[in-house]
Amino acid sequence: MSAVTEKIDAKQVKELREKSGAPMGDCLKALQESKGDMEQAFVVLRKRGMASAQKKASRSTNEGAVGTYIHAGGKIGVLVELNCESDFVARTEDFQELLKDIAMHIAATDPRYVRKENVTAEDMEREKDIYRAQAAATGKPAPVVEKIVEGKMSKFYEEVCLLDQPFIKEQSMTIAQLIAQKVGKLGENITVRRFARFKVGDPNWTVATVKQTGDDAQA
Repeated sequence: MSAVTEKIDAKQVKELREKSGAPMGDCLKALQESKGDMEQAFVVLRKRGMASAQKKASRSTNEGAVGTYIHAGGKIGVLVELNCESDFVARTEDFQELLKDIAMHIAATDPRYVRKENVTAEDMEREKDIYRAQAAATGKPAPVVEKIVEGKMSKFYEEVCLLDQPFIKEQSMTIAQLIAQKVGKLGENITVRRFARFKVGDPNWTVATVKQTGDDAQA
């Protein structure tokens, strides 16, 4: 047994397990790779989760559940459909927890789209025109202006696209990464198909959806 392995005790593995949701064996391996550094081990697990999610992204997700979240004394309500591959996984505590977390996140952040590929051409061009005009007004050359526009569009996607937003309960990860963690743990592809958000007294409401195909896998 190596010195690094000896330094990693069950308490550390348990702590990482509770933080990441990954299996105990994976947590131990991640801690060994990171030489006992908890934060780095968490990063290792997140990368593996994303890789696992990408491998499963083409799988069909025809099962799942609809979750709700009501906030601010009934003033804000959210409906979200989260899909997976089997009814068994849909009924697990981990899946239901993810469904609740995503619904709560939507209530708090009011995203307009599920993912950046769903942003309408009209919205995209409007934002680019605004950013381009702002950057051009500073007198910077065209190549610099376009780089500025590109950077601002990345921020725009983070603000309006659910999967690109930092998770409100853990700002160091996006919703896509949160889903990827569950994909790695549950072993099935998981996708957000659609959601709706309503606020009392607000004449506008958000309804976002994606076509449920293999190409629309979210995590």
